[in-house]
Amino acid sequence: MEAAAAAAGVQLGTSKPQIATQAEMAEERVPIAYRDQCAHLLIPLNKCRVSEFYLPWKCEPERHAYEKCEYELVMERMLKMQKIREAQAAGKVKGGATIGVPLIPSTAKLG
Repeated sequence: MEAAAAAAGVQLGTSKPQIATQAEMAEERVPIAYRDQCAHLLIPLNKCRVSEFYLPWKCEPERHAYEKCEYELVMERMLKMQKIREAQAAGKVKGGATIGVPLIPSTAKLG
């Protein structure tokens, strides 16, 4: 994947900085699966949810900010993947070798 991204001119990772530190996330008991670039918005959302007894209409601004951040991360990943696929398609059309790693390795026993 890294070779395909480099060939497509796509930089891996995200443009958003990691604001919440690992120590802060551990202290606030943020699950590991949610420790991304939007965790700094999840911490106050979870505090609001606990203080308001998880009433869905009480923490709308915090939830909206968190969901918008997550949406932007997903869209950024999708655009990067689209650029990589376009580079792979251009490589196939030109007759060159395909860029990237096959989904099924050649060492896999298929039988």
